[in-house]
Amino acid sequence: MRSNQLTGSLSTLVGSPLTNLNVANNHFSGWIPKGLISIPNFVYDGNAFSNAPAPPPPPYTSPPPGRSRNNSRQTPPAGHTPQSNTSHDESKNGSKAVLIVGIVLGPLFAAVLFLLALVFCLRRGNKKETAACPTTGSLPLSGHKVNMEMQEQRSKPTATASDLKPPPAENVPVEWLQGKNASLKRVKSSITATSYTIAALQTATNSFNQENLVGEGSLGRVYRADFPNGKIMAIKKVDHAGLHPNIVALAGYCAEHGQRLLAYDYIGNGCLHDMLHFAEERSNMLTWNARVRVALGTARALEYLHEICLPSVVHRNLKAANILLDEDFNPHLSDSGLAALAPNTEWQVSSTQMVGSFGYSAPEFVLSGLYTLRSDVYSFSVVMLELLTERKPLDSSRVRSEQSLVRWASPQLHDIDALAKMVDPTLNGMYPAKSLSRFADIIALCVQPEPEFRPPMSEVVQALVRLMQRASIVKRRSSEESSFTFKGGAEHEANDML
Repeated sequence: MRSNQLTGSLSTLVGSPLTNLNVANNHFSGWIPKGLISIPNFVYDGNAFSNAPAPPPPPYTSPPPGRSRNNSRQTPPAGHTPQSNTSHDESKNGSKAVLIVGIVLGPLFAAVLFLLALVFCLRRGNKKETAACPTTGSLPLSGHKVNMEMQEQRSKPTATASDLKPPPAENVPVEWLQGKNASLKRVKSSITATSYTIAALQTATNSFNQENLVGEGSLGRVYRADFPNGKIMAIKKVDHAGLHPNIVALAGYCAEHGQRLLAYDYIGNGCLHDMLHFAEERSNMLTWNARVRVALGTARALEYLHEICLPSVVHRNLKAANILLDEDFNPHLSDSGLAALAPNTEWQVSSTQMVGSFGYSAPEFVLSGLYTLRSDVYSFSVVMLELLTERKPLDSSRVRSEQSLVRWASPQLHDIDALAKMVDPTLNGMYPAKSLSRFADIIALCVQPEPEFRPPMSEVVQALVRLMQRASIVKRRSSEESSFTFKGGAEHEANDML
């Protein structure tokens, strides 16, 4: 019976002494009778059987006497007339007609019921998805935005804590696998999240009372929330004031339909990599002082991740392409800690692409795959070399001895004459010689191959701050001297005129 485009129900086969039954790839519908499931070799794939539980069997009615299978073939009793045989044949033909009509209309009726049930389930699922969508698509990152949202909540009718319901159970759509192992299920997981009002969370946490404080992490404090229905949850209150100005702030997120999307503020001037290697008139935009400010801002961002955040955050992918510049050329570090979210399988396939990039990776990571806080320090030194020389970390267009920026530049960092030749030629010598030398000294400390000898980022920040302070003092003195020289020359000229 396989692949014969048969339709209808299989209930007529119940009770047959079958050991092998193959009805695959037909058009049977309805429910699979329990009497057929016990057949040892029963194959029914490729049909439109219903996954819903089968309806209860109709109540049993005893057959009228004389109509059993055995009696139907018995000799008619004595005195049976031809007229009675004729009426018996007519009733038999009528029952056959009813059976044929039932076989034809039964599957149609079952198909209509199945379609109606399918439409009802789809509409109900769409309503649930609409109700589960969050009402706000972004996370406020300033107190002003929080106040505006609270005012909007006050102006609109909000749900109280008594109206608040716990998060719904995770929606898990199920697909049935037809075949011998019909009891197995294939589960598709989806991410769902519920949006709560500020009023409900304030009520559940007792206005974020100190007694409800559970702990404190790098992003803010965690409070215990007790809801009227007995549900207990942990609420993390993000401390927006603690976010670092040199780290790109998270503006919003989306976690629907299995997707994970992050939204960040747009930084207008692009990334440092493009500014150094592709921008025209680079010297007018990235002056020496601007480059030192970029290095200092990036160092402060790393110091925040390494030494202020608890637990410490390893960036793992520090490079010029992840340093964004705003209109004032202030640096903003992006992708902070996101490399830790990469699947382990991808780490094994292409770890240098997932964590760090070619030319920026520390020697210990290249050799053993270990990435620590000091590995970020090494990557930062490569960025400083880019700011100093305007060269790419790896450049196959150059001669072999100069393709690796670290190998080419490291031996020359303490040579004053060689250092002057290494500087980006577009600067046209517009930099203090002492500032250049101190900048190179910081690079030499951070680029050391042994991670234990590299300084922590707090020391790097202090060294860059001292460099900026000395540069400003020298600039102020030079401006005062030029002003005094101009004034003295004018008085001498006036006396000569007298």
